[in-house]
Amino acid sequence: MGSVFRFKRFDIDQSGCAMKINTDGVLLGAVAKHNHPGHILDIGTGTGVIALMLAQRFDKAKIDAVEIDPQAAERALSNFNCSSFEERLHLIQGSFECIEAPDKYDLIVSNPPFYVNSLHNPNDRKKLARHTDYLFFHNLVRFSAQALKNDGILQLILPCELALEVINIASTDGLVLAEEVKIKSYPDTEYIRSIISLTKDVTCRQVRSSSFVIYDDRGVYSQSYRDLLSSFFLAL
Repeated sequence: MGSVFRFKRFDIDQSGCAMKINTDGVLLGAVAKHNHPGHILDIGTGTGVIALMLAQRFDKAKIDAVEIDPQAAERALSNFNCSSFEERLHLIQGSFECIEAPDKYDLIVSNPPFYVNSLHNPNDRKKLARHTDYLFFHNLVRFSAQALKNDGILQLILPCELALEVINIASTDGLVLAEEVKIKSYPDTEYIRSIISLTKDVTCRQVRSSSFVIYDDRGVYSQSYRDLLSSFFLAL
């Protein structure tokens, strides 16, 4: 398989990146929403796929994408520069905690590392991309609470158990759960991921909840998945 993944309106060169395009990332890129986002931040952009998907979906938005791994950041920048969305995409190499944005964000998204309390991968760069601990999420939530506009939204895709932990962490920094999309591989299997939307609106009392199934059967995408990704994937 080649290192270039071709979408309908952009290409992603993954060569040299520790973490490749995955289902979590493209689901978040397709599901993340805000009514009229003018300024978006993608934390841990990797290859840049989520940022590019959001640039395609929100044609007026400016998007900052931060990546701590120098090689991945270089590849994401190249992918941005080769796209028709180049002028609205800004790559920041480093930690999100070092960002000094002149304006606050309408939408912050992240497909973060989530191997909390697990064994570190022996490959150092993959360890950096996939391993974290709860301090990371405390810092991410605290940063987002400060960097979001009053009507801003933080959206993350996480394993279900970790999503519950992050919702609890968020409550200590003034962010509350507004919406949750629970994801399962097949109709008769357990939920494996949650996309959570956290907001500053503490008056939000009714959480919108929905479910999403990726496959109807082995190798057969559900109609919901096909509808969601049809604007991006050549095969759909």
